[in-house]
Amino acid sequence: MSVRRKLKPVRSNDRVTRSLRALERTASTSRVLNLLAIQADSGGRADYAEHPLFRNRILNTALILKHRLRSDDIFLFDEAQATATKIIIPFDRSDLGLGGQSFFVGQRGWVDLLQEACNDTTDMVRDIATLRMIDMLPSLDPFLLREHLRRHGMTVAACYFALSAADLEQMQGFVSQEISRLIDLAYRDTGRFSGAHAARLVEALLSTDVDERLEPLRETLVLEGESFKEGVFSWKGFLYYKWMLSRLWPQLATVSAEIGQLVIPGARDPETARYLDEARKRLQASVMLERQAVQRTLKVYDDAFEDLIENGRPQAFRAFLLSAPELFLSLGEKVGVISHIASYWRYRFPAGSVPTAQVDEAIDIFQDFEGGLSVSLTN
Repeated sequence: MSVRRKLKPVRSNDRVTRSLRALERTASTSRVLNLLAIQADSGGRADYAEHPLFRNRILNTALILKHRLRSDDIFLFDEAQATATKIIIPFDRSDLGLGGQSFFVGQRGWVDLLQEACNDTTDMVRDIATLRMIDMLPSLDPFLLREHLRRHGMTVAACYFALSAADLEQMQGFVSQEISRLIDLAYRDTGRFSGAHAARLVEALLSTDVDERLEPLRETLVLEGESFKEGVFSWKGFLYYKWMLSRLWPQLATVSAEIGQLVIPGARDPETARYLDEARKRLQASVMLERQAVQRTLKVYDDAFEDLIENGRPQAFRAFLLSAPELFLSLGEKVGVISHIASYWRYRFPAGSVPTAQVDEAIDIFQDFEGGLSVSLTN
């Protein structure tokens, strides 16, 4: 059997991706990295050619997904795992509705599948290493991804760390409310502030490029050149995390309660029964401790921002923005794990139903969740 036949076809009615066309339109930034869309938007830019994410051109127009493994996916791996990084190579880059070919990073023989799909029999050492780095992350959120790659000595063009169109649309109102007081401060002396100004500033702040629309904010923060670009990237990162968490907190509270209510029918030995009982309690406590750790990090941002607004002192906020990427690794990982717990639980146990899982599945779910949490509790 040829290597190409091992590649799993992904059609428009595939139950995992449903439709690549729909995925392109509605996908969350943290779940999908759409390299084809990035090429369409930024392929003519000098930095795109100089600092690509992947050197192989086919791979650099793929779709990368953080994917919950299904029962028919698990056999592809030597060791059990709940999620994996999925690579989809479209059959026709001009029509995603035709589907594509896919494989998972880390599945048996995946390097051979990668080289065959990319028509590249040369040594793809850098691209393979990049995929392994991406696979280490709990999500594809651009702020976590950028800092993770930077820590490993990789310089990648800024266009790869843009927010998806779906997330941008949903974030507009949240960001406008968050920075409304700063906009007032930036325009205080000009006397020409309007709703249109606010909308343009929010759009500019969330876009990939830093341009003249942000000049009033640059003057307020007293930042220049690359420092201002880095500051804007960090600022956008914290706004993204705050927006994500504003949606996750209600879900997380519900999931935590349902973990305690999970019905686990079937016989079990005393050791298994003890594990299930203790794991419930650990998970509920650990999830709340993880939440508190995230809130402490966000409070550092809130305090620096408040000092700027209330006291008119940009120094603390400016210093915070320039050092903020150091926080993205821990913050992004925590948010990614929390998001996984909330989304997987709701996928497996739809709202309105009594959550029920057999003993073996309950153990798998609890171990998966506990393995991701950075906070560990012992009895």
